[in-house]
Amino acid sequence: MGDPIRQPSEDAVFRLRDVGLWYGNKHAISDITLDIPVNRVTALIGPSGCGKSSLLRCLNRMNDLIPSARVEGTVEYHGADIYAKSVDPVEVRRRVGMVFQKPNPFPKSIQDNVVFGAKVNGIKGDSREIAERALKQAALWDEVKNDLKMSGLELSGGQQQRLCIARALAVQPDVILMDEPCSALDPIATLKIEDLIRELVKEYTIIIVTHNMQQAARVSDYTAFLLAQEHGLNGTLIEYGPTNEIFTQPREQRTEDYITGRFG
Repeated sequence: MGDPIRQPSEDAVFRLRDVGLWYGNKHAISDITLDIPVNRVTALIGPSGCGKSSLLRCLNRMNDLIPSARVEGTVEYHGADIYAKSVDPVEVRRRVGMVFQKPNPFPKSIQDNVVFGAKVNGIKGDSREIAERALKQAALWDEVKNDLKMSGLELSGGQQQRLCIARALAVQPDVILMDEPCSALDPIATLKIEDLIRELVKEYTIIIVTHNMQQAARVSDYTAFLLAQEHGLNGTLIEYGPTNEIFTQPREQRTEDYITGRFG
């Protein structure tokens, strides 16, 4: 069957070595070794509770915000250990943006929503120009260009999620993390986000957590399958490689069972 962990030969934006995460006494993930390639979409799949979102939050130090969280191992971003004492987590989060499961626009105008993070991070420039560039990248500009003063809360769910993507892009990140970005959306809005992901990957590295196997197959270049170990709750990496191989010729029976819906 061969090695189920097929690390990409391409340049890596992240190199994870023996990464584990604890929440107090709960071992959430363990022994994750993974290279995530530049300008590719990498999907994290697996059943609920296997640690996908926990792993995603290790990549921009969001777990730091949970007092009981403790990360083990090494997470290198372009060769630098992001958990080194000298590293500012705020700078990590500027370079590694995040889009959450449910759209979370602020109770502000569309324009103010987009430029909020950019201004906080000291990005200079005209607010309208920053908003226009990010909204165009997020494929939302044509729908809102005449309503930039309207509250972001008045947009539809799919538009709100693209607004949140625009807000992440306005900070000029290098990587975009997406935690089930379509789970609260209808099929048409989901398709727009998927099309957008394939467009954005030309300029950004994207890592997406998804429960939707078809979505992982459609949008990602690489897929990592995580599973909670039977004898404990900690999630671990079962198989990793090019998406077309994972979905057509998985090397692990557990991967095939999950993808074909036998469990999960």
